[in-house]
Amino acid sequence: MLKVAVMVSGGGTNLQAIIDAIQSGIITDTQIVAVISNNADAYALERAKKAGIPAVCVSRKEIPDRETYDDALLAAVEASGADLVVLAGFLVVIPTKMIQAYRNRIINIHPSLIPSFCGTGYYGLKVHEGVLSKGVKVTGATVHFVDEGTDTGPIILQKAVEVKAGDTAEVLQRRVMEEAEWKLLPQAIQLIAHNKVQMVDGHAVVME
Repeated sequence: MLKVAVMVSGGGTNLQAIIDAIQSGIITDTQIVAVISNNADAYALERAKKAGIPAVCVSRKEIPDRETYDDALLAAVEASGADLVVLAGFLVVIPTKMIQAYRNRIINIHPSLIPSFCGTGYYGLKVHEGVLSKGVKVTGATVHFVDEGTDTGPIILQKAVEVKAGDTAEVLQRRVMEEAEWKLLPQAIQLIAHNKVQMVDGHAVVME
């Protein structure tokens, strides 16, 4: 049984996609053991409670010192007993000590086809605004392992999404969520739960 901790800062639509996929059997042999947020007002915490999942808030407002905060964040993950950490819209830089402790056991969903529109400054609507400003015809989403860089870890899965004439950033964001993010993240977790993702020469290889 794969034990998963989901870290999220906002509404938690990707968290809901994971919960739904477990309940419907798309994801098997997997349990969400904790939802961890940096934001006490995150609706994701409410989603967790409704699903009977332990929910924890580790707030920077309460722990202003960065090193102490990083230790508290790592402690929350360790206390959950999670095998896999899933970043589902978590807008906090992951501490280096956590990346080292959970090497190739932290995955992130990013709303573009990495290496495009990623890295520092590209998050949330800013990604889709960037796509539209460049006139790109195809965007999408990427699930990748987390390393010490920003959106630089080994890519596990990607899915393309069409950019349509007249799209606003909000409309495009919703399409990328519905057509890519909410499908890719459950798919990646299912693969990992069944040992179908292997690291080979620094690359994540999906096994048939």
